Amino acid sequence: MTAELVRGQNHPLSQARLEIRVSAGTPVVAAATLGDEQGRIHGVEWVAHPGAPTLPGLEVSRQAAAEHRLAVDLDAMPEAVHRVSVLLALPTGGGPTRFGAVATPFVAVTGLDGTEVASYTIAGLEAESAVVALELYRRQGAWKVRAMGQGYAGGLADLLTDQGLPQAHQLAGGINEAVGQGMARSVPAPPTRTDGDRSRQTAAPALGPDQGGSAPQGSSAPQGSSAPQGGSGSAAPQPTSPYGTQTPGMAGQPAPQPSYQGGSGAADPAQPSAPTPGGPINYSHPGRQNAAPPPPPPTAPPAQPGQPAQPVAGDATGWSMDERLYNQVWGMFEDLARTTAAYRSAVDFADSRMEKELDQVLSDPRSRIGGQGDAAREAAQTKRAQLVNQARATLDRDLSQLTAEVEVVEPALPPAYAGWDNPVWHGYRVPMEIPMALRLGDLHLPESAEVRIPMLVRLPLERGLWIDSGGSASIDGSFTDSHDLRRLAMDTAVAHAARLLAVYPAGEFTVHVIDPAGSGGQALVPLVQTGVLAAPPAVGAAGVADFLARLTQRVDLVQMALRAGAPDSLPPGFDTSQQLLIVNDFPHGFDDRAVNQLRYLADEGPSVGVHLMMVADREEAAAYGPLLDPLWRSLLRLTPVPDDHLADPWVGHAWTYEPSLVPPGSEVLQQVLAQVAAARAKYR
Repeated sequence: MTAELVRGQNHPLSQARLEIRVSAGTPVVAAATLGDEQGRIHGVEWVAHPGAPTLPGLEVSRQAAAEHRLAVDLDAMPEAVHRVSVLLALPTGGGPTRFGAVATPFVAVTGLDGTEVASYTIAGLEAESAVVALELYRRQGAWKVRAMGQGYAGGLADLLTDQGLPQAHQLAGGINEAVGQGMARSVPAPPTRTDGDRSRQTAAPALGPDQGGSAPQGSSAPQGSSAPQGGSGSAAPQPTSPYGTQTPGMAGQPAPQPSYQGGSGAADPAQPSAPTPGGPINYSHPGRQNAAPPPPPPTAPPAQPGQPAQPVAGDATGWSMDERLYNQVWGMFEDLARTTAAYRSAVDFADSRMEKELDQVLSDPRSRIGGQGDAAREAAQTKRAQLVNQARATLDRDLSQLTAEVEVVEPALPPAYAGWDNPVWHGYRVPMEIPMALRLGDLHLPESAEVRIPMLVRLPLERGLWIDSGGSASIDGSFTDSHDLRRLAMDTAVAHAARLLAVYPAGEFTVHVIDPAGSGGQALVPLVQTGVLAAPPAVGAAGVADFLARLTQRVDLVQMALRAGAPDSLPPGFDTSQQLLIVNDFPHGFDDRAVNQLRYLADEGPSVGVHLMMVADREEAAAYGPLLDPLWRSLLRLTPVPDDHLADPWVGHAWTYEPSLVPPGSEVLQQVLAQVAAARAKYR
């Protein structure tokens, strides 16, 4: 299964020979840099780009294109190289100048057979014209891939400068000049393997003029650049190569072209023929297959004439079924929002038209006497009813189609997207990959209470969660007993925490609990008895202070490592999993220092994998005044009972949220947590 990464997420690489596939929708320049343990580039010979596309273990495209395939052989990487950064940049000299004006780039790491290992959609770019898309890095002898998405509005020059390259501006200008003059030729699609395995001989880097190398015979340097001439001892000192030797192509020596050999060392008649002097070079790799495109989405059977098409689960766009279902669910949300907005607009128009007609009739005093006014009022009301009935018929037609789609999609949802009553949980297995999103509940509107849209949020969480246990959380006031509402709020928090534990791979998610007064003991039984908590719930003011101090220290430590550009330098045995802290009965047991630490975790924690889940009544913390307003605003408010507090700024709807709770009497929660606990024990 493909790991669909989000920014900052990493994934282990089990293969050494890989292909990095780029799809941008518009021509982009693809390049790659080699970095040391601190991620710094020591010289231009550590950069593979269209003017110098080949380094040992690395080959990039030779021109700007909407799609690229970069070849990587991690076993061929020198010992000095610990990071390989994949760069994308918009070409200069015409066309789009910022990624915010083009389609979102997509990057996938695949095996030689085209099977995707990990993928990343680089969302959120605006004014940036260059971006570090992915980073392959070596840690304790093993390679991993990390989704970066770090953009630079200053283009390649700023990007290379940030990576420590002294000649960043000169190299960026050379790359743009090479692309602009069209000196690089297209790389043809690699052929399908037809015989036995072949290993690629390590190819020396072919340096372009902007890297200090001489142009090969039969070619000329681009205008505005000068290729250094070879000499006997007069050549300037060359920068140290990451490969421990002087780079071929330096000091006037032409760089050798890449060659391929069979296992016996003899020339293979099936491999590409050797290039002739001055002729085009075939960069196709005999052992590399084309990256397979995603399978087409399922199609619905032909509809009867005059009937709408039958809905099909997963018919949205996406590179995997999970992504297609995610996009389909939010497509259903948008459809329901649009059709309801259209209905409300039609009703408003009918009301305003009726009022306008009545004003016109009743503005004449003569029409107020006798039956003329009554007739005008009846006619206006009849027109309004006709308009409203017509709008309602359209709404009912759309709702019928959406209801049919919901009935098809719900049974097909994976556990991360499914409700607790979905049969998919009975076949639950601990996943190997982090899902794209998580279901927090259902959304619906008053005009269509029977159409429930799953509320999906992307993972990892970008905001903490606040389960409101206050009396105002009930939309109809049916829960007047504060004790029952607090119990239900804690049950909701446990259900959300259990779902998070269930959808993450073993060892990738850790849950902690602060329960100062011990009032949540009954609700916490499933988490405590199955042993999925990292430690027993912290109780009392001392327990609260100790736990918050340790989590705050963790956030500081990770932030310092990230700011220093050394995320791999954390202490041995450091738990790198995502952390969730459930806080019950706030502010009971919290002093001023603890409150400030909690605010700090809410603001800074999500960026380094520490998340809050508050179970609290805001009125009980009113004594702190506006001090806690930023805390509540930073959290996503959820309720243990249906409540219409989620505003939609797009069309102005107030969506009713209903939490996803375990059905009464069901043992599914205990069964799922038991499997999670067993997987965690094996992981340890």
